[in-house]
This record gives sequence, C-alpha cells and structure tokens, in this order.
Amino acid sequence: MTTRVLLPWSDLSVPDAISASYYDGSGTPPEVDDVEFYVLPYDSGPEPPKLISAMPSLRVVQTLSAGYDNLVPLIRPGVQLANGRGLHDLSVAEHTLALVLAAQRDLPRWFEQQRTGRWSRAHTRSLADARVLLVGHGSIGQAIERYLRAGEAEVVPVARTARPGVHGIEDLPELLPSAEIVILVVPDTPRTRGLLGAAELALLPDDALVVNVGRGTAVDTAALTSEVTRGRLRTALDVLDPEPLPAGHPLWTAPGAIITPHVAGGSASFYPRARRLVEDQLTRFAEGRPLLNVVV
Repeated sequence: MTTRVLLPWSDLSVPDAISASYYDGSGTPPEVDDVEFYVLPYDSGPEPPKLISAMPSLRVVQTLSAGYDNLVPLIRPGVQLANGRGLHDLSVAEHTLALVLAAQRDLPRWFEQQRTGRWSRAHTRSLADARVLLVGHGSIGQAIERYLRAGEAEVVPVARTARPGVHGIEDLPELLPSAEIVILVVPDTPRTRGLLGAAELALLPDDALVVNVGRGTAVDTAALTSEVTRGRLRTALDVLDPEPLPAGHPLWTAPGAIITPHVAGGSASFYPRARRLVEDQLTRFAEGRPLLNVVV
C-alpha cells in the first residue's frame, strides 16, 4: 500500500512506497482526501495552508519556513508539524550582514551619488569594533553571530532564557544603552511582541541602528518611525508590522531607513537545502523513523 504525499516540486527523489502529487501554491490543487504528508510550498501566500483543514488523512505537515506560529492553530491533534529549522540560517545571516554593512557604510548615500553622477567622499561608520546586541540566539542567530564576529564586531547575544555566555531577554533594559547596533531575530510570540517599544528604543544611544530580520511584531513601528524620522536612530528592516507598510508611510522615504521586502530567507542556497530536507523526511516517514524538526 502506498502513502500519498503532496509536494511543491516534481523533481524530488521519493521512496517507492510513496505516491507523490504536486502543488506549488498556484492554480487548483489536486484532490487531497488521502494525503498523509503535506509539504507546504514556500512563500506562496495564504492559500496553501488552508488546504490543511481539507485533508482528513493528514499525519504530517512540513513547512519550509523556520517560523510556524501561523500554522499552529491549523494543526489537529494527532498531526505532526515540522519546520524548516536550519534551511534559512545562512541566507538570513547573509542578508542581515548585508543590511548592517549597507547601513554602517552608508551605501544608500553612495548609490544616490552614483545615480546623479556626483563624487563626494566621506568617512562612515563601521561594523568592526561596534557593540552589537543580537536578540535571538537560535540556529539563525548563531549563524549571524559567526558573520559578525568574522567582521570583528563585539557581539552580545541575548536569548529567551539566559545560559553561559548568553543574556536572558530580561537583561535588555541594561544592555540597550551601550548597543550601537541591535539585531532582532525572534519569532512572533506573546513575549516578543512589542519587545522594542518606545521605552526600549529611548534607551538606545543616538545614531544606533535597529535591524529586524525576525518578525515585524517585535518592534513598535510607530515608535521606531518617530525615532528614525527625527534622525535619532537608524533602521534596516526585512520584516515590518504591518507588512507591507502602507503607501506613503514615512519609513519608506526616511533617510535613516533601509527596507527590504521580507526576502532574507529566500536565496539560491535555500532551495537545494530544502529539497534535501524533504527527501530525508519522506524517507524517514516511509521507514517509520522519527522526523526531524518536529515542533508540534
């Protein structure tokens, strides 16, 4: 007897005991009544998760994202949810480093000078020797830390729970006043929502850089906008709240803001890693072995 799975790609190697159908998030999905293992298409909008409720035989949902908070309410008892932990580590770390360097080395200014054909030199800030508060120290945060340390930054890691060499999140008020750069790479949870609000942002020194590559809800957008538009703080954001920002929002054009459209995790290195994970998970499932990255 074969097991039916629904995959986003048709070029995967699957065990003989598995019958695969394909749905990349576009068009009409196939019949799903007998699907037992569903791999959600990556970054394909709100429609694919809605299929979960239409799968009575479902046993496993595999998301290719590290974050899974939006899926938990959809998972019935008896269904496992596995996430994409590890798939995005280097992609997000690269993008984070790019945002930090773009802000510290004032790349938007130089791009604008190039566009207008001007040549006006100036010294800039640096990553080297900067004190960086890294809030979030899972696998992605640790990958970011490696890049920052390679750039000879002073990294102060912060996690939900304190451990040797890592501060607990309750230490933020005493750490923020000395941070030149704050990087947020935290999930959307009740504890992290509004983690950097007006009071916390006010603790940062003038000209500090706030970087968010985790979830937009971790930062009070209105408070951050106020600090950036009056020139006291700078920011580089890959995630926002709301996302996207509405047309005409002041952050779009604020001189101290860099915004990318939630693309940190989606580089060329992600897809080969994602395929290997799915093939491994399918083999484990077919052989009755424990799955990787089970979060629910």
